[in-house]
Amino acid sequence: MTDTPQYFPGPHGRLAYRQVSGEGHPGIIWLGGFRSDMLGTKAEFLSDWAKSNNRPYLRFDYSGHGESDGKFADGCIGEWAADALAIFDAQTQGPQILVGSSMGGWIATLLALQRPDRIAAITFIAPAPDFTEKLMWPSFSDAQREIILSKGRLEQPSEYSDEPEIITKKLIEDGRRNLVMDGPVPIHCPVRILQGMKDEAVPYGHALAFAELIETSDVEISLVKNGDHRLSEPTDLQRLTDTISAL
Repeated sequence: MTDTPQYFPGPHGRLAYRQVSGEGHPGIIWLGGFRSDMLGTKAEFLSDWAKSNNRPYLRFDYSGHGESDGKFADGCIGEWAADALAIFDAQTQGPQILVGSSMGGWIATLLALQRPDRIAAITFIAPAPDFTEKLMWPSFSDAQREIILSKGRLEQPSEYSDEPEIITKKLIEDGRRNLVMDGPVPIHCPVRILQGMKDEAVPYGHALAFAELIETSDVEISLVKNGDHRLSEPTDLQRLTDTISAL
């Protein structure tokens, strides 16, 4: 049984979060993916690891995700980034290591650009910055794009849930206002990228292109030949905590 969540008054309703208090620094913040929540395998594993190693650790659900207020279909990248910034400012102190998974890599990037002096390092897991524009929009047929533009939303089966995946015009248009891969990415802390080469959601070429744009020279990429998008196998989880420990 996992801990009972606490709630923070975020900019778009209450944000559910769970926090491990520890004495070590820097602290660690989990930034989850599109439609995921803080009870996923990697987020839970990091919580147990943080408790065992006396490290501060914060995980939360964006608005419309998991146990937080709101409807998923009402949200967008900019709003979820604002959620992350608000809880970062309110619930953490001192230097932090951001751990951004999939869409969380985009959120982590936006957060790091807002609070560069507070970010000690970033670990990206299958990072998906700009995914709405570079991965999602090109994958749609002309008919699907027309539905989004004319009706404001597209519903399609989800690989990860019984509920349909809803893609809104708001999500696409807001994504274009928050692009980070249209030029150099001014991140200057150490960066580590863990990426599966069998990832069908975020091809590893996307992670390589992102790495090339990050300005710091302290970037290391670990390509896992048999790794999928989740990277949640025991060896993947050990690699994750080893990476964070080394930072």
